[in-house]
Amino acid sequence: MLSDPVVKVKGVGEKFAEDLAIFPILTVNDLLNYFPYRYDVMEIKPLSELIHEDKVTIEGRVVHDPALTFFGKRKSRLSFTIEVENIAVKAVMFNRAFAKKQIQAGDTITLTGKWDMHRLQITVSKYKLGPADTQSEIQPIYSVKGDVTNYKLRKIIKHAVEEYGDEIVELLPQRYLEAYKLPNRKDGTQTMHFPTNRIALKHARRRFTYEEFLLFQLKMQLLRKIKREATTGNAQHYDPAKVQHFIELFPFALTAAQQKSLNQILSDLKSPYRMNRLLQGDVGSGKTAVAAVALYAAITAGKQGALMVPTEILAEQHYQSLTALFGEHANIALLTGSVKGKKRKMLTAAIKNHDIHIVVGTHALIQDDVTFDDLGFAIVDEQHRFGVEQRRSLRDKGLHPDVLFMTATPIPRTLAITAFGDMDVSVIDEMPMGRKEIETFWTRENTFERVLRFIEKQISLGEQAYVICPLIEESDKLDIQNAVDLHQQLQEFYPPGTKVGLMHGRLPANEKDEIMKQFAANEIQVLVSTTVVEVGVNVPNATIMVIYDAERFGLSQLHQLRGRVGRGEKQSYCILIADPKGEVGKERMRIMTETTNGFELSEQDLKLRGPGDFFGKKQSGIPEFKVADMIHDYRALETARKDAQEIIETNKLENDAAFYPLKQYLENDAFLKSKLD
Repeated sequence: MLSDPVVKVKGVGEKFAEDLAIFPILTVNDLLNYFPYRYDVMEIKPLSELIHEDKVTIEGRVVHDPALTFFGKRKSRLSFTIEVENIAVKAVMFNRAFAKKQIQAGDTITLTGKWDMHRLQITVSKYKLGPADTQSEIQPIYSVKGDVTNYKLRKIIKHAVEEYGDEIVELLPQRYLEAYKLPNRKDGTQTMHFPTNRIALKHARRRFTYEEFLLFQLKMQLLRKIKREATTGNAQHYDPAKVQHFIELFPFALTAAQQKSLNQILSDLKSPYRMNRLLQGDVGSGKTAVAAVALYAAITAGKQGALMVPTEILAEQHYQSLTALFGEHANIALLTGSVKGKKRKMLTAAIKNHDIHIVVGTHALIQDDVTFDDLGFAIVDEQHRFGVEQRRSLRDKGLHPDVLFMTATPIPRTLAITAFGDMDVSVIDEMPMGRKEIETFWTRENTFERVLRFIEKQISLGEQAYVICPLIEESDKLDIQNAVDLHQQLQEFYPPGTKVGLMHGRLPANEKDEIMKQFAANEIQVLVSTTVVEVGVNVPNATIMVIYDAERFGLSQLHQLRGRVGRGEKQSYCILIADPKGEVGKERMRIMTETTNGFELSEQDLKLRGPGDFFGKKQSGIPEFKVADMIHDYRALETARKDAQEIIETNKLENDAAFYPLKQYLENDAFLKSKLD
């Protein structure tokens, strides 16, 4: 049986089984599903196509007998020249003195190793006398450590396939294999470990990519269905006529993207199931207006609403903008950690008595003394800044309130449907009319004084500037301009009438809030800061964003920082100061100057950095796929999502025998069990 301990496989003793347990490979099934992470393909390409420092394979004729030199303690260097395409290529081999007797002038030889384009030299890791053997051109490479080598692993996997191959059960229905031209699971497994040719390997990879995506999407869709059905009787009977009248009072028209997202949210409010939706919108796309209409709809249904944000200053800004939008239509309260004593008691009593319709606040909203009369709709802004427990506490404040999460971090579609597979996702991907595009420039550090003069000129017109840098204080490890030094420099550069402020993550929260208030009131003209200003704060008078050592930031973070300016009527500018050494850094700067669309940028960022770095290492929810790559295989991800949706919506797991293996797999899945406990 595939569930047999791995020690049952021929060639695996107790000691080797202990070594394998680290991976963790505990059963025969684990062993068979431990696929190579890459394949070395011994493909002979023309010299002109070889890439400097890549691992390559070349074939040629040995021009002269090898020369052998010894150095150090028992170390040797063997060098000879081979003729490839009428060009002399130097070959170097280390610590292979015995090869001198095997390689002779006139021999045809195949060499694999690291290519040096400038010297026309290959540092050989592997050689074979004679021409390349096309049958053994694909070499699977496994991730190994300790005493487990690729050779040993391949050997025992071969035994496992021979002994247990016939027990490999097909998970996918036959109709999917036929429709997508996929090999069956048994053949696919064999090919992944022992590929005979590149085409067979490509189809085996396609098979397991689709399978991984389908299984993950099925888990997400199942969770979503179970969560929805657990909260029936949640419909909010709001007044559509009042809601429409409220929208008409706005001093601006909603964009098509805002209207579409709003319709999806209102449809959720009406539905008998609890809302679990993510609203994505670029900085300045008008998420607050959509949230305000949805809150008003809940009020017309006799419910209360709550909006939770990560910082006090952001809470105050939301409070002010909602108060302006609502006018006389609702009683809105602000509840933060600063509201204390008698004032807090009066406020919590008003919330409990339903005298307050909407509460805007920080995590103060989820303290024990805050009780709602009938919380029907809760919004969590910049949801990634709150922990799971904090988000759950807000949900628990009402009897199954509908919950909307908002984020200004544009998340690529591939990541959104993977990380938030159990959520509905709405996207505002269009900017309101009349917003001026922020002009973005990339310059080198030697032009910094010119940048400071430009800031001075804009300040004389009554405008303000941010100057962002990565570190707080000097670091021996990284030569990056730091906030403390830069603050000092700017204080000396500008005349006494120009106030230069300093803000960073080590300051207490009340000091940070105080500095931001001073900046918002134009008591500070230039704010030197680390990335703590990244989220949310609205200072319409700030028109310049300078980012020092910009190559140290990811594209999404640079875009978030750029979004701090361009909040008012005036033309705004983002200046990136960077001296990137590598091509990726240069590409990042180029993309930033050419693209202001956050969703396009996030797709590019994902390609440059990969999904793990996109959210930062702490972000959970991004699954580690063994074979699939959600950036390159995004079409398969879309197909799997569509198929999973149809399987769950039409109850195929229960009603169609062809889906029984999938049903069994899901019933035994540890991830699903942990989520449902």
